[in-house]
Amino acid sequence: MPRKKSTTLADSELRLMEILWNRGGSTVAEVLGALPHDTHLAFNSVQTTLRILEQKGYVRHTEAGRAFVYHAVVDRAQASRSAVDALLARFFANSPGELALNLVENTKLDPQTRRRLLSKLAEFAEAE
Repeated sequence: MPRKKSTTLADSELRLMEILWNRGGSTVAEVLGALPHDTHLAFNSVQTTLRILEQKGYVRHTEAGRAFVYHAVVDRAQASRSAVDALLARFFANSPGELALNLVENTKLDPQTRRRLLSKLAEFAEAE
């Protein structure tokens, strides 16, 4: 049975999305040039990954002469929500509360983050 196609971003895809989010529309060559110098990717690898991102609905392209210019159509916040939704479904039975408890129980939170979290919880408690 073929593996189900993922709608979330793989690490290599996220790296290219970060470039499109920061630069805006870019050709394959421009994306390749914006990668850190220690990233040894071939032009064809970047092009293939951008096509996969287009199939997933994260980018679209326009034509500029002979080059394709890729544009992000999903912003960081949407991609983040999609990743969290996938994490919730996969590991936490779609329970945001279970995810939050897991983070609180298994992560050392700095004091500022702890205060923000407690403040948000208080807001939710007051809203009920």
